[in-house]
Amino acid sequence: MPTTGLAELTGDYVLDPAHTRIGFVARHAMVTKVRGAFHQFDGTAHLDGSDPAKSSAQVVIKTESIDTGVEQRDQHLRTNDFLDAPAFPDITFRTTEVERQSDTDYRVTGDLTIKDTTKPVTIDFEYTGNAVDPYGNLRVGLEGSVAISRKEFGVTWNAALEGGGVLVGDKVVLEFDISAIKQS
Repeated sequence: MPTTGLAELTGDYVLDPAHTRIGFVARHAMVTKVRGAFHQFDGTAHLDGSDPAKSSAQVVIKTESIDTGVEQRDQHLRTNDFLDAPAFPDITFRTTEVERQSDTDYRVTGDLTIKDTTKPVTIDFEYTGNAVDPYGNLRVGLEGSVAISRKEFGVTWNAALEGGGVLVGDKVVLEFDISAIKQS
């Protein structure tokens, strides 16, 4: 349960990388899902608890930090076949609109850039609460996800399977479990 009312949450925040997960899920070989995360990112937000439409956020994710738990696969994902980390070291998201749907649900629209391709995406977030941590920091929590077509962002590599279908599905679900700390 929230310890602070929404109006009191107004202010500037930074993502806490130790307690935030930016992950993804993609279909592999048409039969299973591969899950992974990015371990290096920076994010800031301005939250306006009284008027959420005045809120904004931006996130920069380091493509080199992709981790699926299998180093050989991660190395392949960093190549030009997928994210091309040397040429495109960052994935970025910048909000263009924030809409309050209910007391706990928000629709956040923004520009997502992957491999020099920028497209608008809309992410539905659930506000999971706020608390003051043992160090006196006010934290807010948000969870959200969005499905994107990787091909729309220039990530088109694939391999045909012997029995039909392809090795890597086009749909990728981006997952956000956010803990943000209010700045003084």
